[in-house]
Amino acid sequence: MAAATASSVAVALGGARFPAPGFLVPGSPSLPFLPNPRRFLAGPVLHLSDVQRFSAHKLRASSSEETSGSIQTEELIADLKEKWDSIENKSTVFVYGGGAIVAVWLSSIVISAVNSVPLLPKLLELIGLGYTGWFVYRYLLFKSSRKELAEDIESLKKKIAGTE
Repeated sequence: MAAATASSVAVALGGARFPAPGFLVPGSPSLPFLPNPRRFLAGPVLHLSDVQRFSAHKLRASSSEETSGSIQTEELIADLKEKWDSIENKSTVFVYGGGAIVAVWLSSIVISAVNSVPLLPKLLELIGLGYTGWFVYRYLLFKSSRKELAEDIESLKKKIAGTE
């Protein structure tokens, strides 16, 4: 009987066999044994005195400035409206936004294509780890190189902002 049960389960699972004979539920040849969920869900029983004690300690959390969130939101919206009104060529903003969305979509297609090539994702991971190690050694390990990196970042910020 047990051999017939194991073989019927093996046929149903495409030739796979269960590792332990005690895995099956007694009396049901094809259902696995699952523990009783009520045993895990059962918690401590609360009595009426506990419930009354908890209800006596009602707390309310509040901040000293309850309307500060709405004021910041209104300021943000007003600032965005002001910046939108100051833009002369609004169609350019839509073209750049649409181009950014298309670029993200195309990059996701390229990344999924690269992931489907065998061994290429692992090779790219190794290249990334090597570059990360070089960057840490070159810019982050020593104090003088950290200062150099900070100066490079500050000069790049100035170039982007147009103050240099």
